[in-house]
Amino acid sequence: MSLNDPRWGNQGNDDGKRGDGNRGGNQGPPDLEDIWRDFNQRLSGIFGGKRGRGTGGNGGNGGPQLPQVSFRQFGGGVGALIVLILVVWLASGFYIVDANQRGVVLRFGEYTHTTDPGLRWRLPYPIESHEIVDLTGVRTVEVGYRGSERNKVLREALMLTDDENIINIQFAVQYVLSSPENYLFNNRFPDDTVIQAAETAMREIVGKSKMDFVLYEGREQIAATALSLMQKILDRYETGILISRVTMQNAQPPEQVQAAFDDAVKAGQDRERLRNEGEAYANDVIPRARGTASRLIEEANAYRERVVANAEGEADRFNQVLAEYRRAPEVTRERLYLETMQQVMSNSSKLMIDAKGNGNLLVLPLDKLMQAGSAPSQEDAPAVTTPTPMPAPVSRTDNSGDLRSRDRGDLMRSRERGER
Repeated sequence: MSLNDPRWGNQGNDDGKRGDGNRGGNQGPPDLEDIWRDFNQRLSGIFGGKRGRGTGGNGGNGGPQLPQVSFRQFGGGVGALIVLILVVWLASGFYIVDANQRGVVLRFGEYTHTTDPGLRWRLPYPIESHEIVDLTGVRTVEVGYRGSERNKVLREALMLTDDENIINIQFAVQYVLSSPENYLFNNRFPDDTVIQAAETAMREIVGKSKMDFVLYEGREQIAATALSLMQKILDRYETGILISRVTMQNAQPPEQVQAAFDDAVKAGQDRERLRNEGEAYANDVIPRARGTASRLIEEANAYRERVVANAEGEADRFNQVLAEYRRAPEVTRERLYLETMQQVMSNSSKLMIDAKGNGNLLVLPLDKLMQAGSAPSQEDAPAVTTPTPMPAPVSRTDNSGDLRSRDRGDLMRSRERGER
């Protein structure tokens, strides 16, 4: 007996009445065709029709009639739908990784491997999943402030220096990823890890430095040292992070002591300015004084050399004259007298002559005569002063006295003729 036989399950009770798809009493399980027909009728009733009997569908109320679908037809559509869903599910395993990215594949939440750029496939969810990680993108964290320097985070910014001064430091840290799997799985909050490592490194460096060094000349050195120390900390934790740059945004004392600190800075700047001015003045005066001292020393050395050389020359000349004097005393004495008188007369502007020892002297103004000779257009002639009686000079008693007397007499007569 088939399952579609209406007598199946009656167990000899053919007279029993059958309702709308239901069997009365203990007649066994319902027929599948009846169940499907009852489902169609209920579905038609939902859309406005009236339930009818058998396969007649809706009554004559003119309501919409739905097509009756058999169980076999429904089973074939479900299979196609299952195949379609399976294809879509398998296709969901494809993903694309860009050139600057890496794909991290997880199987039931556990890391399996890392994929290179390109079109990749994995087992669909929930068996496998993937994470796309950007390796070349520069990430930035801020320590001591958020967004702008005015939004200070004092808990991070206030630090103590080696000379027990409090300063406010704000800086930014830029980093990239070197290992995507370490970045994803070794640290739950990698950005917070970078902030804490940066703050730790900066506090260590500032705690070993003086306040002036941190605020002024040591900012670049502090940034470089902090970068190296932060990288060591992150490598020890295996975070997969590579620090690329540390930028010092601001370093200043707390706001409560800012005015006093500005006064101290101004005083220090004035001190440096005055010191520089003093050094500039010293650099100008000291070389000049040293040059003058060197010049005077050289002049003194030259004078000494000249005087010594002149003395040595005079000594040599005296020795030579002495040798000649010993050979011819009279001639040498006369020659020395003439040279001496010539030297004396050449340095005198007036000449006094004794005319034959009678006590009358003639004064010849040689300077006036020389000026008159150089300027003949002048009207004023050189005046001849009246000779005043002077004591006669002591005449020489040697044989050369007459010769000198004749020479003086000839010179006197020539001067008188010139005056006339």
